[in-house]
Amino acid sequence: MKKHVLFLFLLVFVHVFPSFGQEAKYIFYLIGDGMGLNQVNLTEIHQAEVQHKDNPIPLVFTQFPHVGFVSTHSLSNGVTDSGAGGTALAVGKKTKNGVIGMDSTGTVPYKSIAYAAKQKGKKVGIITSVSIDHATPASFYAHQADRDMYYEIGKEIVTSNFDFFGGSNFLKPETTFDHKKAPSLFPILEKAGYKVLKGKDAYAQLPNKSDKIILMNSDGGPIDALKYAIDQKPSDLKLADITSAAITSLHQDNTNGFFLMIEGGKIDWACHANDAATTIQEVLDFNTSAQLAYDFYKKFPNETLIVVTADHETGGLGVGNGSSSLKTKFLSHQKISHAELSNAIGNLRKNNPNATWDDLKNLIAAQTGLFSKITIHETDRSALEAAYQKSFVDHQNETAKSLYASDDKIAALSISILNRMGSISWASNNHSAAYAPVYAIGVGSEQFNQKMDNTDIPKKIATAAKLSLD
Repeated sequence: MKKHVLFLFLLVFVHVFPSFGQEAKYIFYLIGDGMGLNQVNLTEIHQAEVQHKDNPIPLVFTQFPHVGFVSTHSLSNGVTDSGAGGTALAVGKKTKNGVIGMDSTGTVPYKSIAYAAKQKGKKVGIITSVSIDHATPASFYAHQADRDMYYEIGKEIVTSNFDFFGGSNFLKPETTFDHKKAPSLFPILEKAGYKVLKGKDAYAQLPNKSDKIILMNSDGGPIDALKYAIDQKPSDLKLADITSAAITSLHQDNTNGFFLMIEGGKIDWACHANDAATTIQEVLDFNTSAQLAYDFYKKFPNETLIVVTADHETGGLGVGNGSSSLKTKFLSHQKISHAELSNAIGNLRKNNPNATWDDLKNLIAAQTGLFSKITIHETDRSALEAAYQKSFVDHQNETAKSLYASDDKIAALSISILNRMGSISWASNNHSAAYAPVYAIGVGSEQFNQKMDNTDIPKKIATAAKLSLD
């Protein structure tokens, strides 16, 4: 009888604490900023449609064995921003919108899962497709009362002593939050022992890959973010380039393991602009980094944990907007992002003051497929022609503003029409309170098979890696 009771106890213990005795040595924490479940779903559906498949084509992380979903509200609002959302994912505690790594008063700093990993002797990397001082990456290494304190956030890289940072650049490397001139961050970072590398060639030429590194865009490249995936050329720095470099550097000459946070930051930007085609390409770009993490996992399956989630959903994306038939394949005709389409229309206006309606229509057709490959409604054609009249003839240039862009009104209208033709709808240009998905594989991943709050994720990672968040 006693043996039977002992067996039942052990069975329950193994079921409740399946990772007992195991420890996640290598931790990948991937955050798709703004990536709700429908952003993932749209990408898989679209991939199937363009390849003429009947069933959605899964992304690498949607095939992970453990799946859950999380609520994302902040301490102050039902709809979080990336400051509070990033903080929840980094430290396991709620704060109010706009705060980075601190309590809602902006006076008490919180310890992030990245600091917990560093304290245990692991190497730590923080990488993103936007600026290194942006809200989500900042939540893992900085403690500031306002997410716009970019200079102050950047300086905290020194005190973090983390090993690898990557992104486009820094937004305010010489200007404090109160608009005062300050010593450039770059000499400060170099004095602290960081190699500041500009472009992937600079990383390739670095003799010692285990140095402390900050990898950014080359001089002349965008400062605020890497280029959208849909606009990138082979020479451009990509999130996958930074991910590959981070894995190489963190793993080299290291017996203690590492923690790597990877943010796909421009999923959010594309959704703020309600640009479905660009959103798809950003999710696919993020998936490429997830594939690199998964390739590493396959080499060390008994020591690695990968968690993929989002800080919030952006745009209230709807897949299907009335008809039971989906036509997301129409989105494949879009060749450039909303931002580049705006630039192209602006260049046409600037370089050809006498541009005709046909000139503009041909540009829109070449870049979106409207008129040429997609027959549009007469009301849509009339709306675009009226916008042409106002902009090109009457010289009353209008813009459509979202959080990270101020687009030409004609570009925004064209993309809106393409979205609708492609079965896509949007609720807003801002964040929503939709659940965020969670996907996990590896040591401790069974903890993520449930509905959670976003603050639970770093706590569960800490349990899997035997780290202390206290």
